Amino acid sequence: MLPHLAEVADDIAIVKSMHTDAFNHAPAQIFMNTGSQQFGRPSMGAWVTYGLGSESADLPAYVVFSTGSKGTSGGSSNWGCGFLPSIHQGALFRNTGDPVLYLSNPKGIDPQLQRDSLETIKRLNQQHFQAMGDPEITTRINSYEMAYRMQSSAPELMDLAKEPQHILDMYGAEPGKTSFASSCLLARRLVERGVRFVQIFHEAWDQHGNLTADIKKNCEKTDKPCAALVKDLKARGMLDDTLVIWGGEFGRTPMVQGGGNDGRDHHPNCFTMWMAGGGVKPGLTLGESDEFGFNATRDKVHVHDLHATILQLLGFDHTKLTYRFQGRDFRLTDVHGEVVEKLLA
Repeated sequence: MLPHLAEVADDIAIVKSMHTDAFNHAPAQIFMNTGSQQFGRPSMGAWVTYGLGSESADLPAYVVFSTGSKGTSGGSSNWGCGFLPSIHQGALFRNTGDPVLYLSNPKGIDPQLQRDSLETIKRLNQQHFQAMGDPEITTRINSYEMAYRMQSSAPELMDLAKEPQHILDMYGAEPGKTSFASSCLLARRLVERGVRFVQIFHEAWDQHGNLTADIKKNCEKTDKPCAALVKDLKARGMLDDTLVIWGGEFGRTPMVQGGGNDGRDHHPNCFTMWMAGGGVKPGLTLGESDEFGFNATRDKVHVHDLHATILQLLGFDHTKLTYRFQGRDFRLTDVHGEVVEKLLA
């Protein structure tokens, strides 16, 4: 099912002993992305941009794509900023048309009128900030200015027709067409332009039935572009300082679900993820399950451990990347998490 991923097996680390606390989609997705099953916590991307800042003046620090058929059960909480300043919120891009809605000016609004309007709004917001002192007002000012700059930077970014044909073929991307492949190629283009954190959600894997046919379809859509991203980053000398993570919020049961069909139910006890680049030990296979694939039995990696390790790879001590809120210091791993040293190169 994954012939292209097999081609980069020596560049990735496979973790076969993941486990989590949640077994329904929304809480498990939010837990995987925020470290908590409760709404309102900052996402991993928000924590990373809070800690690292951005290298791009014309694009958001944190960009999100959603290419699946239904979108995520956890919704925007998966890329939210929680109690962090809203500048760290993920920006959801579209795959076709305007990358972000309303980037194109409406009829009758020329560039000078727009600039004059923005300057007026900016002065009013600055007056409000001087009176109130709320830092979210400065975030609002920055958001207006970022949106203005994105009117020129984002359309150029999204124009995949400028990519060489061999790159388009490697990903399986088609200019102007929404797909997981196009999003993977856009992810590379975003990172090249200084965007700090890119996340692609592809909701399509909930095979309670018809697994044999659907798992093939899902692999066909994702295998080639995922492998191409690793190859492309490596060829450009970008893989060493770009961390690629692939996985879901939980696994699937090793036994069939109901009536003897070919479906599988949700399973939090043992599942697999892979990582590449960014200081991960390449070619590693970590962890084992029991003979049924039901429970992780060796080198178990909890979601909190995964988060601690990701932050370590990005240059952080996960216990020290904190933000004071409601009287205590919060962090992505809360009061948990151990760095998985075996994953480090």
